[in-house]
Order: sequence, then structure tokens, then C-alpha cells
Amino acid sequence: MDKSMQKYLDKAEVLIEALPYIQRFNRKVIVVKYGGSAMVDENLKKQVIEDVTLLKLVGFKPIIVHGGGKEISRWVSKVGMEPKFINGLRVTDEPTMELAEMVLGKVNKGLVQLVQGLGVRAIGLSGKDGGLLKVTKKYSNGEDIGFVGEVQEVNADILWDLLEKDFLPIVCPIGLDADNQTYNINADDAACAIARALNAEKLAFLTDIEGVYKDPKDPDTLISELRISEARELMKDGYIGGGMLPKINNCIDAIENGVSRVHILDGRIPHCLLLEIFTNKGIGTAILNDTEEMYSVK
Repeated sequence: MDKSMQKYLDKAEVLIEALPYIQRFNRKVIVVKYGGSAMVDENLKKQVIEDVTLLKLVGFKPIIVHGGGKEISRWVSKVGMEPKFINGLRVTDEPTMELAEMVLGKVNKGLVQLVQGLGVRAIGLSGKDGGLLKVTKKYSNGEDIGFVGEVQEVNADILWDLLEKDFLPIVCPIGLDADNQTYNINADDAACAIARALNAEKLAFLTDIEGVYKDPKDPDTLISELRISEARELMKDGYIGGGMLPKINNCIDAIENGVSRVHILDGRIPHCLLLEIFTNKGIGTAILNDTEEMYSVK
């Protein structure tokens, strides 16, 4: 058989491998938290949007929740403001909040534009719209970090309505408290809250790391599938720390509240979302409930 024919057969094999996943997840909700380098690099951005658009066109019900921390930092420096951090978290004072909302709004509509360009109807909305994300003030170890919100309630009806009408919702993590005050929300927290509220089949975090390692210094110790009890053991034994700690806690919280699986993916890998969801091996770390069967269809 000549090489050109083998190339086409390899493509057919890829499609056949994807078939059981397409069948299983048809009409299921998948929440994609989009952040990190994949938001800054234009090629990666295009590939992420292509992935999510493909998920939509093969029958998934994707929702994008995006961050914008790097872009906010860039604009804070650009206008000559001095960024402040407490316990590694950005302090969001009034001028920073105003700037963050402007920047996130710009990011949001840019993503809508990319999706629309691929022929899928997208709607960008802020957590303010229709009371989508209701928050209370968040503290960091008892310290005031300004206008940073903790999601208390998600108006899931808005998202269900958009999904039923065949739109792809793109959510900007800004919310309102009971006094109608605007708050910035950590995009991981917003994605988890939305995934819980919609009992999403999957929640995928696009990050700047490959996944969860048994030993962060050894790339051969990447864990493909991890039960929440094992994740707790790794945290207790000190294997998971730093910025990964709140992410894993968010994953566990989401799974305990009805999300079937959470995926931590390296957004710097082209088409990481498709590789994780539609191939038998996957490329990141999938976190699942203790009762779910491992090494089955993800």
C-alpha cells in the first residue's frame, strides 16, 4: 500500500477511535475553562476555538468560561497602575476592577468573534447579565483583597435557554453581590460553579501545566487518571501544592457536586481538548469519582 493511502487510512482510524466518545457525550454539557498561554498566543487561541467549535458541531453542549489575568496585568502596567498581591492573589481595588471589567469584556467579544467566524452562533455574557453569577465578597485567609467575589448562586436557566436555542455561551467572570456591587471572580471558581449548576458531564481546565504529577520534578510521573481519594492523599502527603492546590480542590468540589469528570490539560499543546476527549489515552489528567470505572471511555 502506498504512503498516501496509508495517510488516509490513519485519518479514518482517528475518526473511528473518536466515535464511542461522540456517541457517549452527545447532547452532554462540557464546561471549558479557558486561560493561560492559550489565551495569549494567537495560534493556540485559534486552535482552542476550533476544538470547542468542533465539540459543538458533533453534538456536545460546550460552554466557555474565560479568564484574562495576563491581559489585565498588561493593561494595569500600561496605564501606570501598581499591581498589589496578598497571598498570591491580586488585590482588586476600584480602579483595577474598572479596568478588569473593560479588559474582560474585550476578551469576551474577541472570543465571540472567533467562534462566529467558524460558523457557530456564540453569545458572550458577563456574570452580571440576568443575575447569572451572584457573589459575596471573598477574603484570603481573612485578609481583604478588594472586589473579588465568591460565587454563591448560578442562574442556570439562562445558560440552559441559550444551549437549547443552539448558542455557544461564552462567560466572562464578573458578578454582582446583593447590593449590586461589581466583583471580579477567579475564572476557575466561576467555571466550577457553572459546571456544578448544570451537572456538566465534563469540566476541562486549560492551563500552563501538563497535568498532575506524582513527582513534579519528574515528567514521567504524569497521572492520566486520578480518583478524588487519591488526589486527597497526594495533597495530604505534600505532592500537590502551590497554585495546583486550589485547582485540585475545585476539581474535587465539582465532582462531589455532580460533575462526572474534570480534566486538567496543557493549553500550550495544539488541540489538547480534542486529544484528551476523543482518544483512548488522552494527554492530561482526568479526575473522577471513586465509584467511576477507570480506563473506560473517558
